[in-house]
Amino acid sequence: MSNFFQKILDFFQQTHVLEQIRDVDAAGLFTNPWFMVPFIGLMGYLVYKKSFRDLAILGIFIGVWWFSGTDYMQSLTVKGEIQIGKILPVLAGGAAALGVVIYLLFGRSD
Repeated sequence: MSNFFQKILDFFQQTHVLEQIRDVDAAGLFTNPWFMVPFIGLMGYLVYKKSFRDLAILGIFIGVWWFSGTDYMQSLTVKGEIQIGKILPVLAGGAAALGVVIYLLFGRSD
């Protein structure tokens, strides 16, 4: 089983996926019409269909993506060691976001 996970880690290291995600220019992305036109179209469609559950999940996803690029997230490790005092609030926030998504998907009916 660990061989399976090692292959996945090797794939991420070879393709530099984490660096690509880290280097995304969010300001440039949200001023690019090739991104904004479909994004606004999706938002308009979800409001038209009154799919507020999907809007909330999309908002949580965008918020987590934005938070992952902040300076706070970059300071979680110092010299390769995880700072436990900084990681606990991140874990609590992640658990809360996951709980909200699970509640929206499975806990209530439309």
